[in-house]
Amino acid sequence: MYPGAIAQITPDKPAYVMANTGQVVTYKELDEASNRLAHVLAEAGLVEGDSIALMLENHPRFFEVVWAAQRAGLYYTAISSRLTPEEAEYIVNDCGAQAYITSHYLAATASGLVGTMPKVKVALMIDGVVDGYESYEEVTAMQATTPIANEREGADMLYSSGTTGRPKGVKVPLPNTPAGQPSAVQLLGQMLYGFSSDMVYLSPAPLYHAAPLRFTMAVQRTGGTVIVMEHFDPAEFIKLVEKHRVTHTQVVPTMFVRMLKLDPSEREADVTSLQACIHAAAPCPVDTKRSMIAWWGPIIFEYYAGTEGNGFVACNSEEWLAHPGSVGKALTGIVHIVDDESGNEVPIGETGTVYFEGGAKFEYHNDPEKTQGSRLGNGWSTLGDIGRLDEDGFLYLTDRKAYMIISGGVNIYPQEAENLLVTHPKVMDVAVFGVPNADFGEEVKAVVQPVHWHESGSGLERELIAFCKEHLAGIKCPRSIDFEAELPRHPTGKLYKRLLRDRYWEAAAK
Repeated sequence: MYPGAIAQITPDKPAYVMANTGQVVTYKELDEASNRLAHVLAEAGLVEGDSIALMLENHPRFFEVVWAAQRAGLYYTAISSRLTPEEAEYIVNDCGAQAYITSHYLAATASGLVGTMPKVKVALMIDGVVDGYESYEEVTAMQATTPIANEREGADMLYSSGTTGRPKGVKVPLPNTPAGQPSAVQLLGQMLYGFSSDMVYLSPAPLYHAAPLRFTMAVQRTGGTVIVMEHFDPAEFIKLVEKHRVTHTQVVPTMFVRMLKLDPSEREADVTSLQACIHAAAPCPVDTKRSMIAWWGPIIFEYYAGTEGNGFVACNSEEWLAHPGSVGKALTGIVHIVDDESGNEVPIGETGTVYFEGGAKFEYHNDPEKTQGSRLGNGWSTLGDIGRLDEDGFLYLTDRKAYMIISGGVNIYPQEAENLLVTHPKVMDVAVFGVPNADFGEEVKAVVQPVHWHESGSGLERELIAFCKEHLAGIKCPRSIDFEAELPRHPTGKLYKRLLRDRYWEAAAK
């Protein structure tokens, strides 16, 4: 279903609650607000298959925006609120957005986009306006609260890394069905995690990420209530579970780590209402997961999947305890472990690239090279991760996407920082990769070969980090920079980044 159908049954039931302010939005209010925006988009000429972009913090109006697009048959691209105007401009234009919606909280970024979005017909700002934007509240208030004609299912188009270092949109075919058809995540939620209209789902992560976006919308298709944390805090998370009698939640392993480090007094809240805690996005240390199962009971569920939707691997607590370190067995798609050099499958227990057979179709928008690179000739597709299968068919990830950094559950693609840093006049060569971080799993590290060795040192380090932050979101920028007289490159020009990266991981292991 979708909010309109739920509103007919339980109009006054909370669709979501903002954790910090306590603001409650009912299904009737969500339905009417998303209808108003859908009319705005339709009047602007947007039709099934067109695109919009939104750049919002965890805002009370976030859901009405995505549901307006979903029920109008549109693609919607949720953009990280951390990006710079330069980065946001690229995504808005690359996805072909004809509408752009943001908030006054992000006014500085919004101002930087004025005049740079030639395809955008409607530019709206919530909670106030700056030049170049219309008031979201005023524009939508004039519209009807009834559905638009011929409602159709839309789809998200979220951005991943591209071969050039620029992010690329993961585009799946539209369902070509009337609005209200169940989503794949909703069906998985009902089958694996007990999603129902009685559920209360605590969402602690930014809603513009794939998993929070898709899972919270699946909850609302089911008729449950979402509790939205504006920002994650481990002690507050525990309190919210008790306060709202939360039944379901989804976290990243970094959140487990922070909760386990709370003082005993802060861990005394009643969490017995929890029926399922789902985690993904990054490998979870075995000891950390054992501790969480000991604390919360066997309600910890793990899955491995990507924005691309080409496969879904999952396990429950009992399965994980029998196969510690595994991410589970394939539920959609068939897993194959392939040797990249030969293109052949490897024997059970040996490592190789993880491919899925029979998963959903997808493409990287405007990047046929990356799309082709994710496929084998037989149609199997990969997210680029390295792993192995055991004799029971459980998958273990032994490495991740080539050089992708996962910091606090956020995917960071170092090519962007590398491409930028190498343009600095004092940089001859550069490698960017992830190094261990006790709280976030990984942090961004750069190793630079300076043009003049005598310039290396703390002064150049500060200069280069500041240079990065002028052009990229802070999370993508190196937290520290080391210097080498020469980086290890093959005569063909290939950078042996792993030789550099392994030094830091081996040192941490010692």
